[in-house]
Amino acid sequence: MKKILLVMALGLSMNTAFSQVSEKELLKKTEETVAKIAQEKPNGWEKKGLATILLNQASFNNWLAGGQSSISGNAGFKYDFNYKSDTWTWDNKLNANYGLTKINGQTLQKTDDRFEFNSLLGKKASGEWYYSAFFNFKTQFDSGFDPADNTVKISHFFSPAYFQFGPGMMWKKSDNLKVNIAPATSKVIMVHKHFTELGPSFGVRQGESSRYEFGAAVNGYYKFNLMENVTAENILNLYTNYLEDAQNVDLDYTLNIVMKVNKYLTTNFAFQTIYDDNAFSGFQTRQVIGIGVNYGF
Repeated sequence: MKKILLVMALGLSMNTAFSQVSEKELLKKTEETVAKIAQEKPNGWEKKGLATILLNQASFNNWLAGGQSSISGNAGFKYDFNYKSDTWTWDNKLNANYGLTKINGQTLQKTDDRFEFNSLLGKKASGEWYYSAFFNFKTQFDSGFDPADNTVKISHFFSPAYFQFGPGMMWKKSDNLKVNIAPATSKVIMVHKHFTELGPSFGVRQGESSRYEFGAAVNGYYKFNLMENVTAENILNLYTNYLEDAQNVDLDYTLNIVMKVNKYLTTNFAFQTIYDDNAFSGFQTRQVIGIGVNYGF
């Protein structure tokens, strides 16, 4: 009788143990499925926007080591509206930035001025490859002045204005990792004629208001988490003109690092470098850092 009871007890305990293991495995699989569904975005349109105000200030009073008081601000706006289906993907991104700084004893200076729209359409080919077509438009809001002579205006809204478009192939791992290769890209540069009266401007010949180029473009985007609440966004654009000096590759690279404090506050760092020998014979660089006040919608 004792042996029978012992066997029954042993069987009951083993059954309970196996049941607990099965429940744990089922719970784990359920959690993995829920996480996967959360990562996979549903088909259709997805829209999101972000408005940011970036502030930076330095103040000196009887500071023997030297220094000049200054205050600067930068307003930014981003809006994404993307479409996804089983065979199509269409990513649209609008970026706008404008910044000013005031150094004690000097006139107000512009530190940032950009309006850019990107559109990338893809039709599923195989695996993570898509047949693609892209469109890019860039200009600025306000007037720009010659660094050597602050009274000479060299640019303003829609002067210059850049258009790029063409077919290609896109490799897209996710919304945060993609590369588009467009070997037959058209590029149009437009400026007002008063900037070309005395000579060329932004590659546009003297007396003309536009320039057409035909070449190849490579555009890459990679966004990842450096650590918890810290993201790094990399944007790389390369272009070469087949029709003139094909060995000169135009480069535009931007790094944005955002350190999240809470829902509304972040510390933002932006670095951008541009090489375009039609506009300037050297590298143009821009760097902005400050506390950001954000509003997402």
